[in-house]
Amino acid sequence: MQGTKLNEIITNFVNMNYTEFLQTKHKNIEKSGFDVKESELNDMLFDFQKFTVKRALRAGRYAIFADTGQGKTPMQLEIAKNVNEHTNKPVLILAPLAVSGQTIEQGDKFNISVERWNNPENPTGIYVSNYEQIDNIDVSVFSCVCLDESSILKNETGKYRNKLITLFKNTPYKFCFSATPSP
Repeated sequence: MQGTKLNEIITNFVNMNYTEFLQTKHKNIEKSGFDVKESELNDMLFDFQKFTVKRALRAGRYAIFADTGQGKTPMQLEIAKNVNEHTNKPVLILAPLAVSGQTIEQGDKFNISVERWNNPENPTGIYVSNYEQIDNIDVSVFSCVCLDESSILKNETGKYRNKLITLFKNTPYKFCFSATPSP
């Protein structure tokens, strides 16, 4: 009987400590976004894309890992448009050089104005630039950054990864888009 009671006490002690340990590992998700009505989203988006855009905007910081052909660029553009309208501040899309032209073309297709970043005096809209130009951009003016082909962040010691984390530390809205998020 005494052995059973001792085992019960030890079990409770171990479980209590493990529960406390688990609580130290708990991450709180800070939602910094805002809600939009589905009716306010681009009619050209599919239902699953609208769902994803709404969820991303509600979170404020979000990654969309969707396979090739799932419409990451239209979702990215709709997110950028909504953040731009919500904050009245410019939005920056960073993409590989070859992709930035396609982003502008997709913007035209989805009736979302996107301009190539050329250091305008008073930026107000949605701009796209390639990662290599990041040193030439004052990122403090942007309310949002969208990282297209964000697999560039995979390497923990990568030059762009660490620079982007530092530069956009205070940017309220941050979104990543990739079809190849692993390893």
